[in-house]
Amino acid sequence: MTEFPRCDRSPTWAALQSHYQQSGRAFDLRQAFATDEGRFAAWSLQAPEVFADLSKNRIDARTLELLLTLARDVQLESQREALFHGDPINATEGRAVLHTALRAPAGQGPHSDEVQDALTRMLAFADAVRDAARSGITDVVHIGIGGSDLGPAMVVQALQSYVPSGLTLHFVSNVDGHDLAPVLRKLNAKTTQFIVASKTFTTQETLANAMAAKAWFLQNGGTDIARHFAATTSNAKAAAEFGITTTFGFWDWVGGRYSLWSVIGLPIAIAVGSANFRALLAGAHAMDQHFRSAPLDRNLPVLLGLLDVWYRNFHGFTSRSVAPYHQGLRRLPAYLQQLEMESNGKGVDRAGDPLSFATSPVVWGEAGTNGQHAYFQMLHQGTDVIPVEFIAVKMPNFGEHVGGELLERLQDQHVKLLANCLAQSQALMQGKTAEAARMEKAPTASQDLDPDVLARHRSFTGNRPSTTLLLDALTPSSLGALIALYEHRVFVSGAVWNINSFDQWGVELGKALCNSLLPRLTSGDASGLDASTAGLLTKVRR
Repeated sequence: MTEFPRCDRSPTWAALQSHYQQSGRAFDLRQAFATDEGRFAAWSLQAPEVFADLSKNRIDARTLELLLTLARDVQLESQREALFHGDPINATEGRAVLHTALRAPAGQGPHSDEVQDALTRMLAFADAVRDAARSGITDVVHIGIGGSDLGPAMVVQALQSYVPSGLTLHFVSNVDGHDLAPVLRKLNAKTTQFIVASKTFTTQETLANAMAAKAWFLQNGGTDIARHFAATTSNAKAAAEFGITTTFGFWDWVGGRYSLWSVIGLPIAIAVGSANFRALLAGAHAMDQHFRSAPLDRNLPVLLGLLDVWYRNFHGFTSRSVAPYHQGLRRLPAYLQQLEMESNGKGVDRAGDPLSFATSPVVWGEAGTNGQHAYFQMLHQGTDVIPVEFIAVKMPNFGEHVGGELLERLQDQHVKLLANCLAQSQALMQGKTAEAARMEKAPTASQDLDPDVLARHRSFTGNRPSTTLLLDALTPSSLGALIALYEHRVFVSGAVWNINSFDQWGVELGKALCNSLLPRLTSGDASGLDASTAGLLTKVRR
């Protein structure tokens, strides 16, 4: 694989540090808007299906100029082409990274014939299960973990309005039996379809849940495992030994956290149908094309990825909060946690050399307006500055069954939702001075408190950055574009940092230690363990 330069070895890195000290540190958003009436127009961008307002970020023309120079110094465009071309950019595992090929139209991506054959077969099965009159299926239980769970669960939740009445999808991932048991309690074995998602069919948590589901199925009148169980796996032999004859395989260039576009998306296809699954792919492909061809200074994934570098490495911001103002996107922050932190939570570069700078921020969040009544207090008045990413959807979709006065009331609630979203980004930027707070009446404030003290409690520093991403509607196509936008953004920051964003060795040690501890939990043998682990082992066995 071609070696690419590391960001901190570029003279532009030092220039960015100097620029931050001279003007970036003291940058004030309120002043920026006051002196530039065209700031919103200059710092907003329409990409496929997604409009982005970047104007409330601590960035100016000189900052962008330096960040774009840094991107060219690390040969971002060549790295991007290596991704799309199918070069083995996951060097530690010797693999290509071709999730973009999964959503390319027929004949337009690497491995196209294989991809289209697998897609066609998977969609035919999905439509057959979705046809209740044909299949008799009312419930689908998807059993997976990590990338095999987070992506499909998030997408199905987001596209609930496309799921037919009478069909319910359930997602089980935790090895804790308290995840599976409540789901099974609601089901009828004769009308339930199970999907076991594990590339190797050896994932501990997934197989434990699959075996438990099989036991429940047989205990509750189920007689045809081959009909009621399917698997998305490349290990058809192991699946057959389980009793599964319907399997859908995929390739080693499909990473787990990028796998929802592959046959791992089977529960999505069952939920929304083959036409809508293809629309999901088409939306992602449109964003792929934007990322691959748009100039760097008008390329939304590039701009967001470079902004992440600016905030993480120069401002020193350690986390980013994601606030989707749409209930359907409430699982998006959890999905993005894996996408970004598993990809870019690395401490060495591609050559294995230690890094002298920070990488992935902590990504966290909650659906608005719930988050406003939970952690927004810290965002507005806490000691840490945390950039916030607002995601809003202009037009709601409550499903065809909603009409009359109920529809009118729900539409009115959506207007309130949008107003809250806009108000929060405005408040983060504007803040409130102690003088302004002093002039206000606060009905719940203590009448015995000195007004100046109260004013200091009720003031906000402001100048807190945010980005707003706006979709016209939450559709398969727009959701596909939004997810692909985040994928490419993570790639950009990882490329600048010269890290391998596509392996995840950090999860391996805990798995290995778990396997060694399992027999000890039965035997009680604590020899050779550290004192804490030995003590806990003894405690949990009593």
